[in-house]
Amino acid sequence: MYRRILVPLEHSSYDQVILAHVRQLASLCHSSIVLIHVADGWAARNQLSLKLRESEEMRVDRDYIEGLCATLRGEGFETESILAAGDPAAEISAAADREQCDLIAMATHGHRGLQDVLYGTTANGVRHRTMVPVLMVRGPVGGRIR
Repeated sequence: MYRRILVPLEHSSYDQVILAHVRQLASLCHSSIVLIHVADGWAARNQLSLKLRESEEMRVDRDYIEGLCATLRGEGFETESILAAGDPAAEISAAADREQCDLIAMATHGHRGLQDVLYGTTANGVRHRTMVPVLMVRGPVGGRIR
């Protein structure tokens, strides 16, 4: 059903929520997994236009996503990692097309009302920008993983 699953990660406890779900889905569908983290700090957003070196934040993010990629490979999954920079929703949507993914699986925070407007911009932006199906798995409210 799904050949390639794009998994946006935010370098938080919510990543484990979506990765647990994607592990099961990828096993059932024999899918490859493409992990993406979009660094969106000032240096990351301006790295190319100002020809800046990779920031410490981006180095930490790269180590994090490559470490998760190595863990998934060790578990037998075909996995790649991408570190992007800029607007998260735009970068995730573009990566889904570029990497020929047929599913985007992401964790959501479960905000309601005004909080959703303020904090739910990435998930909402992705679902409005892409024609690729988006699976949203709600993480625990408050970010506490048990």
